[in-house]
This record gives sequence, C-alpha cells and structure tokens, in this order.
Amino acid sequence: MYDLEDGDVYMSAHENRFRMFSSVQYEGQLYMTPLNFIESVTMSEPKSRKIWKILTKQELEKILADTPTVCKGSSNMFRNLRERGIIGYTEYLFLLCILTKPHAGFKIAFNMFDADGNEMVDKREFMVLEEIFHKKKDKNVGREDAQMSDRKHDENIPDTTLLVHFFGKKGKAELNFDDFYRFMDNLQTEMLEIEFLSYSKGLPTISEEDFALILLRFTDVDNISGYLENVRQSIPDEKGVTFEEFRSFFQFMNNLEDFAIAMQMYNFANRSIGQDEFARAVYVATGHKLTSHLVNVVFKIFDEDHDDKLSYKEFIGVMKDRLHRGRRSLKMDEKFTSFKSCMKKQLSVK
Repeated sequence: MYDLEDGDVYMSAHENRFRMFSSVQYEGQLYMTPLNFIESVTMSEPKSRKIWKILTKQELEKILADTPTVCKGSSNMFRNLRERGIIGYTEYLFLLCILTKPHAGFKIAFNMFDADGNEMVDKREFMVLEEIFHKKKDKNVGREDAQMSDRKHDENIPDTTLLVHFFGKKGKAELNFDDFYRFMDNLQTEMLEIEFLSYSKGLPTISEEDFALILLRFTDVDNISGYLENVRQSIPDEKGVTFEEFRSFFQFMNNLEDFAIAMQMYNFANRSIGQDEFARAVYVATGHKLTSHLVNVVFKIFDEDHDDKLSYKEFIGVMKDRLHRGRRSLKMDEKFTSFKSCMKKQLSVK
C-alpha cells in the first residue's frame, strides 16, 4: 500500500513506479487495478497521466465481488478483471517477484508464507508481507510518525483482489501449494501472452526481429537498431517464433543465475561458445530445452562479432537487464536468488 500522506521524501524507485501507474484511491491509500499492473510490466510509462479515482466502500465491495476464487483462476484473470480489482503496494512487489521466479523456486516462495509449516497458508500468514513493509517504513520515519503508522496499521486493512482470490470473501479459506503454484504459473503465462499477442496480431508466430525487440526494449542497450540489423541480415528467410518457444525462453531467463555459472566457466577460460554448447548449458543449468531455431535466433541477435559464437559479455549482461522488465533505469546490481532476498531487496531499494 502507498500512503498518500507520507509524501515523496521516503519514496523508493518501486514506490514511484507504483504511484505512477496507480489509478484508484481508497481511504487515503493508492492502489493499482489489474490493468494498471499489466501496463506497469509491459510499458515503460503510462499511456496518459492517471487521475486517481476515489472509491467508496460500496464501490470497493462491488468490485471485489467479481473476484474469482482461487480454484477458478486462469491465465486470463488480470485481463478479465481489468479495472475491477485493487492491488496494494506490497502485493505489487510480490507480483513482480513472481514474474522473475523460476518454477523450482515456487515451493520456496510458498514456504516463506507457511509460517507454521502445515502445508497451508492462511490470510494472516500471507499478511506478513504487510508487516514486513511497515517495519521497513518505520525505520525511515520519526517516532511520532511511526506511532501514527502503527495506529493506522492496527485498523482493519481493506480486502484486495489477491486477498479475496486466495482466501475468499470471508477470509477464512486457506491456500495450498498446488493452488499457489498454479497462480504463479498463470501470472507468468499471462504477462508473456500479453507481450506476445501485442506483436503477433492474431498470428501463431512473431517475427525473429520482433522477438529481438521484445528482449531488448527493457534494457540499457544503446544501439538496439544494430542488434535488429544483425537479425535482418542473418535471418533473411523469416520462420517466426511460436509462443511455446517464446515462453520457454523466458522460463529459461528466470533461471539465468544458474545458467550464468555455466557461462562464467567459459568466461574464465576466455572462450566463446557455439550453439550446441549453449543449448547444452541451458539444459544442464535449468532443465529447459530450447529449439534449435530459437537458439539460432538468439545467436544472430547477440553475435556482434559475426563469428557464430556467443560471449559472456554479449549475452548475460544484456539479459540481466531484461530479466527485471518493468523496472527500467532502476539500476539494480543484485539479482534475486531466493524469495526472501527478493522481497528484502524490493523493500530496500532507494
């Protein structure tokens, strides 16, 4: 949640982005809608300046009434809800973490919430997210302001779309790992589908050039046109990239840290690697198999030397920027290695 009364003095880069894309306000707090969240991930800035709509209690109850139960979740949920939902600031951080989480890390994320170890997460356990944020914020304000924050926090916190989705309208339901896993997988899939469909225009594939553009547009690469020219010259006969190939590549990217270790071994030996070695390194480090066509496309994008080899610098550096899409120019050097460190770093970036 972002408190309008706190002002901008202590606002982090993440809070600033949340504020930029938020469009609704309830009881002095800013919230995103599901559509706002989609835009914050897929766009560098909002389409237009947001005018915060102030919700009444009745309006919020009506909005949340449309929230599907967790068993009815899908990879279209955010698109289906659009403006009919609210997402608090700490939930925004949680969702960002999910987007860069490898599937193998979903269990770790679940266990972080499952405080009593009973393989179920209840609403109170999930709300620890809110408590962590308030403890962090209290360190940045004076004693009197902290006491005011405590009093506010002790009051009933309004339900949000995620709380109702996970724990029901009465807040009594519990979340098991299978439902939690499905939600995380659906969210990753939905954001990828949105990006893919924005370029495919109803076709089953996107062009190799569009694939390159998607990879590079949320990075600090200065000469994107140079990379795109590599693709045009190296792949004159367009075959296209399917959604399954597109998705498999981004699942691999969420395992980038493990892959980087394998790549670093070549870097230490001052060696570049070929396509077969690259594909093997991806599979060994992440368990994901990329098609030979997709591997070839990646090489054509990043092979600046035109030697059909890929260097650590040419690939890993650029991909680490792209992994944290939706947070362009935040200059985060550390990458998330666990759900705990993910949340800690999200809350501490200033």
